[in-house]
Amino acid sequence: MTAQKFEELSEFDRALVAALQDGLPLVSEPYAKVANQLGVGEELVLERVAAMLETGAIRRIAAVPNHRALGMRANGMSVWDIVDEDVERIGKLMGALDFVSHCYQRPRWLPTWPYNVFAMVHGKTRSECVTLVKEIEALVGPSCKQHDVLFSTKTLKKTGLRLRRKGENPRVSSDPLSESDRGSVSTTTSP
Repeated sequence: MTAQKFEELSEFDRALVAALQDGLPLVSEPYAKVANQLGVGEELVLERVAAMLETGAIRRIAAVPNHRALGMRANGMSVWDIVDEDVERIGKLMGALDFVSHCYQRPRWLPTWPYNVFAMVHGKTRSECVTLVKEIEALVGPSCKQHDVLFSTKTLKKTGLRLRRKGENPRVSSDPLSESDRGSVSTTTSP
């Protein structure tokens, strides 16, 4: 699982992504409308979108289904302790499953946290998610030393990455952090 290197977005490409990130306008010529909003021709918008799709800066232009409205009301982050030399192969197998929306390799935090592969599983119920994780377990076989499923208790925020528009304030107002929270933030470390 290797990361692809991207070039820095130009100011125009960044503005274009920001204009597209909330969806195309529902008009007969959506790219022309976006071009008009940006003060350029439709041809430039189409050219830049195609180029960013080619480089991977934009993954796709697609409808985004609301999984809850479609009956998929449960999800669980399955966490896996996979033998290091099998991670890439197993990650590809997990990622190919239609009920897995995200699959990542992350570092272990031994001895406390042995898991190095994470796969988000979606189902109609928690029970269905557990059954789907058992399917993954059978697929993975002896490459897995142990696994678990973490279910959310509350959604605190759920959005995709959003690029700020030029001049947009990066922060929203919120209550100041408590002394305890400030201590937690300042002492947090990564592996």
